[in-house]
Amino acid sequence: MNRQDFLKFTGMLTATTVLAPAFMQAKSMQPETDIKPVLLPPLDPLDHGGSMGLRTRIYSAMTNGVYSSVECAVAPLTMGPPPHMHKELDELMYVTEGTAHVLIGDEIVQVNAGGWHLRPRMITHTFWNAGNETLRFIDMYFHQPFELYLEKIFFQMNDANGYPEGSEAKTNAIHLLNEEFGVLFAENSWNERQEIAKEYGLK
Repeated sequence: MNRQDFLKFTGMLTATTVLAPAFMQAKSMQPETDIKPVLLPPLDPLDHGGSMGLRTRIYSAMTNGVYSSVECAVAPLTMGPPPHMHKELDELMYVTEGTAHVLIGDEIVQVNAGGWHLRPRMITHTFWNAGNETLRFIDMYFHQPFELYLEKIFFQMNDANGYPEGSEAKTNAIHLLNEEFGVLFAENSWNERQEIAKEYGLK
């Protein structure tokens, strides 16, 4: 055995001898609730249904509450929610198609396809699609299972479940949901939303 082969062999042997026990110990210390690998297969593009579409890709339960994410599709010339802020939620947007207009505090920024936008908690924000093409993005949530909030708004609070649009039942349910998830709206949020929609010609 020449010197180079010997060094390779002894180096590998030393690394194996030193690292293997540490690796085995670390593996034995992993809690049973450790995050498991999950394969998310590609899906057909999300349909906005003439307004806004949503589907959850990663639930907080899959990551021990660390992280979750949803896909959103927004129709052309469509306004998002009224300006609001979150007590505990940090939010990260990744635009995959189109351009998102984002109000963050008193500033409006444009996030083009391939761009990211981080919105920390306790900052007023909203978004909209001012373009003539579909806006698609991934929204990522940290420290809170906000996907559950959105699924209730999008899929459960509807006419079929006893929550007609504009009804007292729906208003009260959304109020309780906002309190549960720490979503805060200013008194003029709806007026501000209408002003933005008017300025950009949004529905």
